[in-house]
Amino acid sequence: MRVYAEGITDGTLIGPATAPELHVMSINIRRRSARPSPRVHDRWSVRHPLVQRLLATEQPTIVGLQEAYADQSEPVRARLGPRYRVVGTGRDADGGGEGCPIAFDADRLMLTAWRQLALSTTPDVRGSRSWGARVPRAVVVAELVDAATGRGIVALNTHLDHLSPYSRWRSARLVASLARAHQAADPSALVVVTGDVNAGERSRVHRTLAADGVLRDAWHDAPARVTPSWGTFSNYREPRVGGRRIDLVLVGPTVEVRAVGINAARFGGAAPSDHEPVQALIRAL
Repeated sequence: MRVYAEGITDGTLIGPATAPELHVMSINIRRRSARPSPRVHDRWSVRHPLVQRLLATEQPTIVGLQEAYADQSEPVRARLGPRYRVVGTGRDADGGGEGCPIAFDADRLMLTAWRQLALSTTPDVRGSRSWGARVPRAVVVAELVDAATGRGIVALNTHLDHLSPYSRWRSARLVASLARAHQAADPSALVVVTGDVNAGERSRVHRTLAADGVLRDAWHDAPARVTPSWGTFSNYREPRVGGRRIDLVLVGPTVEVRAVGINAARFGGAAPSDHEPVQALIRAL
């Protein structure tokens, strides 16, 4: 792991984790457009080799993807390598559309269960919408066991609505309640939440996610920040210190955060996505 006090790097930020540590990443890979984007740097054909390169370099143990169509998440998984597995489908009623799947190192982590819920008043109805959201929103929950330590891990990944503040708040309440229920069911489990919440750290969404102390923002909890406090939505521009941090890694009470960073990697000056990934090195307390 390297520390970058300033500037942008195309080197490894955290890299592969060695047990008992785990490397968790949240990355909005930016959905591909049905038509070629007029902005060349936004085209998936241009960006997907950069996303693949970033993930192949970092090799996170668990990565929550957002805005991922199936034909985007599969090349990402393939580039990570054959030991990785992906769970989660598109958010639409038929399982299509963009989703927020979770990829994980299946050589180390054994999947015991997973499910996908709609962020709505009827979470078991796939594709359902509530609270003013114009498109379906979802959360993927993966229950895992770390073969190296025997500890249970519950990973949740989500993408909150981009337009409705009320939807974001109610969705945050639902995600927090899921994390709380899993922690209560297995008090020793490591609970981690990744996601693009479309709201800054002073928002009601952020306060709701961390309201009862079950979840903590890894950015605030880490003894070492390996990058500046960049905003995570750069829209392909150079990241700005002090910008809104709308992409998060949150952790439960049994998790120790060792280091955290916001990866502003540029390859030949080009960004893999319009969002900067957030990465955390964690271990069990």
